[in-house]
Amino acid sequence: MARLEILGIVGSLRAGSYNRMALQAAQELMPDGATLSLAELHGIPVFNQENEHDPPAAVVEFKERVLAADGILFGTPEYNYSVPGVLKNAIDWGTRPPGSNVWQGKPAAIMGASIGNLGSARAQYHLRQILVALNMPVVIQPEVMIANAAQRFDPDGRLSDEPTRQRIASLLDTLLRLIRVTSKEYTS
Repeated sequence: MARLEILGIVGSLRAGSYNRMALQAAQELMPDGATLSLAELHGIPVFNQENEHDPPAAVVEFKERVLAADGILFGTPEYNYSVPGVLKNAIDWGTRPPGSNVWQGKPAAIMGASIGNLGSARAQYHLRQILVALNMPVVIQPEVMIANAAQRFDPDGRLSDEPTRQRIASLLDTLLRLIRVTSKEYTS
């Protein structure tokens, strides 16, 4: 089977983002037969329907990367009980114009890190609702919610919490299985 290409979407713009660090840990933990590249959301402008037929270059590049990926791994923080606006904005660009939804049928998994006690739980549930609307099959279990993130990463930004590393590895295995199952469904 061909090497699977996973696109990790960093749902935060912050330079010291724990979600970027978590996705970097996922890169280290990626099973054989797959690679994970990261997509940053810097430079993607606020969605404006007037520009959907002639999107900016950053949007075109982002959509091409999503289309080329076999699956998506979202890394999202939680802002005000939901997903960050920058992540929702990128998702919205990916659905426009009508008939060009790059997310359609794309297998996905979600994880998130937060300095709070819930580890982005509410944001992840909102993101799941969004992905259902986009007809994306999503990994249900395991859930990776990295609570108290400042204590889970070392000063160099490496995820040092072994149980969390194990959950991420399990999430990646499950995502790869989901990709393989859904690709068979679409090719049968």
